Amino acid sequence: WGGLVFIVLYILATVLILPGFILTLAAGVLFGVIWGSVAVSVGSITGATLAFLIGRYLAREWGAKRIEGNEKFGAIDQAVASEGWKIVGLVRLSPVFPFNLLNYAFGLTKISLTTYVFSSWIGMIPATVIYVYVGSLARDIATLGSSQQPLTSAEWIFNCFGLGITIAL
Repeated sequence: WGGLVFIVLYILATVLILPGFILTLAAGVLFGVIWGSVAVSVGSITGATLAFLIGRYLAREWGAKRIEGNEKFGAIDQAVASEGWKIVGLVRLSPVFPFNLLNYAFGLTKISLTTYVFSSWIGMIPATVIYVYVGSLARDIATLGSSQQPLTSAEWIFNCFGLGITIAL
């Protein structure tokens, strides 16, 4: 049940525009790299989809009034309409853009739901795995010296290599 509760919390955090970074790290601590990545992926894409749908159907009039006549948004909307999957995917790869706000903003564009969901999901996977991995490393470091079985040489090499790749990325 812990995984399901975690996913629901992640969905709520995404829809309520709360930072998911801490939850993503926590997934690594709680569930490890593989299951933590799955839980974050399910929670983040479901939350992003709900926020997109809210932006598209419930907040569209309010958002449209705010951006009416904005030439920059008009240009972005046209770009998203023609090259949506590329733009969404690239934006998801960049940590510079605010993840939660973009979910609502993309709902105001002409991108299709299917394209948005698939491009977002693919674009979010690398960062998800990296942050969950960092969380799992924190768990491993925290349990050093405990009564658990010590890490093998291969596990140490894998962890050090993964940490190096994470820092480089």
